[in-house]
This record gives sequence, structure tokens and C-alpha cells, in this order.
Amino acid sequence: MAIYLDEKQAVLGFGCFAAFMHALWVILIFAGSAQKFLDWIFGLHMVNTAVTVTGINITTAVMLIAVTFIFGAVFGGLFAKIWNWAGKQKF
Repeated sequence: MAIYLDEKQAVLGFGCFAAFMHALWVILIFAGSAQKFLDWIFGLHMVNTAVTVTGINITTAVMLIAVTFIFGAVFGGLFAKIWNWAGKQKF
């Protein structure tokens, strides 16, 4: 018997998680620590790029968080639908 995923909870959960992770990124930018963090992450992946974090723009920051919530919510809904469909299949 497969576990059923509530689609509304998946939408909200995935959307909130994506938005929260990007809100943390905005906080790093606001605190002035984003460039150091990005350099550290790229170093862990053995990547050397010329990426520069720009200054904080509150409108762009709010849009980033809203858009990532929407994409996370869509992904969560699709994931739950596929999960529930696959759980009903007899393989």
C-alpha cells in the first residue's frame, strides 16, 4: 500500500521551502556575506567563475521569493500528483 500525499500540503510545503531558501539568500545579500558564501560554494565544487553579487534591491528580492514560491508550489503539486498516480499502479 502506497502512502498518499495530500496535494495541497505538497504545494504549500514545496512552495514555502523554496521561498524560505531564497529568503535566506536575500538575508545573506543584505548582511554582506553572500559573495563569501558563493565563493565558498563554488570552491567546494572546484569551479572558478567571475560571478559578483550585486547590492540589495528590495523589489527584486521580493520578486525572487514570490517566484520561487510559485515554482516550488507547481513542482510540489506535480510531484504529489505523480506520486499518487504511481501509488495506484499495479506493477
